[in-house]
Amino acid sequence: MAGENNPELKAYFSDYLAALERVPQVGSLPDPELSMGIFLKPMERYMGNQQADIQLMQMFPWFGTLGAQKDEASQMALARYEAFQDAKNRLFYQVKDTWYQMYRLDEEIRISEENLKILRTYERLALIRYQSAGGSGAGSGNMQDSSPSTGNASASSGMSMGNMGGGMNTGSTSRATGGGNTSATMAPSGTMGSGNSGMSDVLRVRIEIKGLENNLAYLNDSRLTLHTEFNLLLNRDSDENIVVADTLLETALSIDRPALLDSITQKNPMLKMLDAEGEAYEAQIKMSRLMGRPMFGAGINYMAFSPRTGDGMSMGGMDMVMPMVSVSIPIYRKKYKAMSREAELNQQAAGQRRENTVNQLTTQWTTALRDLDDASRRTELYREQSDLARQTLNLLMTGYSASGQDFEEVLRVQQQLLDYQLQLVTAVVDQHMAVAMLEMLAATELK
Repeated sequence: MAGENNPELKAYFSDYLAALERVPQVGSLPDPELSMGIFLKPMERYMGNQQADIQLMQMFPWFGTLGAQKDEASQMALARYEAFQDAKNRLFYQVKDTWYQMYRLDEEIRISEENLKILRTYERLALIRYQSAGGSGAGSGNMQDSSPSTGNASASSGMSMGNMGGGMNTGSTSRATGGGNTSATMAPSGTMGSGNSGMSDVLRVRIEIKGLENNLAYLNDSRLTLHTEFNLLLNRDSDENIVVADTLLETALSIDRPALLDSITQKNPMLKMLDAEGEAYEAQIKMSRLMGRPMFGAGINYMAFSPRTGDGMSMGGMDMVMPMVSVSIPIYRKKYKAMSREAELNQQAAGQRRENTVNQLTTQWTTALRDLDDASRRTELYREQSDLARQTLNLLMTGYSASGQDFEEVLRVQQQLLDYQLQLVTAVVDQHMAVAMLEMLAATELK
């Protein structure tokens, strides 16, 4: 659809069609020249009074000149066609790139929304633990306020709060068994510490939720931008629906790498374009030499006469037809030498640009392979790290449910798991993007 509708690609194809129209122009003979002269007062001649003089002349370039001009124009048109092919390959790469980026954003949004649900579950869990800890302390002290800053509590209330708060269990127990006065004095401290710890857990998870919500809003805005960009590449309404795959599997090359490089150096349109330009300049060199040779002309001269009176007699009056030939004499040689030298320098420049393009394509080939290998390694790495982070998170959640400890570590590992999941999606997309780059360089499908 992009190949049929994209306006830039259409412009490249129009350039090619325009270049084709030059072939019949330069391959045709020069226009014949017609000159006419009419005498306002007939010119008296021996054969009569001349009324008019009409000449028609056709010039003919040196043998092979028109063929060389057609070859030059045809090769230039071929160069424009290869430029069109290169623009098409770049357009196809842009379409793939945008589509893959939309898939990546969709996956990031999906994973982020799942993690947002998990964080809200953590928030409810932390809030329940905080309320349980605060409610126990308030009940023991006969207070209505359930905040952790309630008044004095008994030693047994401190021990109860220590058991429910998890993190204060050991300290409260040791203080309770150290003596009556010490136990009674430290009980409210245990209650307040447990409440503060529970509230800090709630606040931490809310901070994470706010950050994730903000990131989700940015991802949704970015997807709208990509959605518009993709539709405009296809030159259709920006709000047209786009179907993106649910799952993008890993990919790999199906061709030998040295063979792929050979394919790039043989099929890349930029190299073909430069080859065509070199052939065009070769034809220009030949053409400049042929233009430095004489041109021949053939024509006819028609002279119209009327009879004239002489000695009382009518004389002459017969029209005359005279064949004519002409030859141009190219004695000013500097311009032809300059034309030939110009074509030679252009041909040399085309060859140098081709050599540089081969070097650039080789570099891009190497870079794309490096990116493909790196993406494959990262895919395996982030899959393993995601599994390990998930196992670690399960262990931490089990410990937190039992003792209320290490909630900050739970959030940290949850964030790590999110990062690994997002990086895994990015790595898979990078695999496909590297293959798409190689397809653009080789001007062929590799999967």
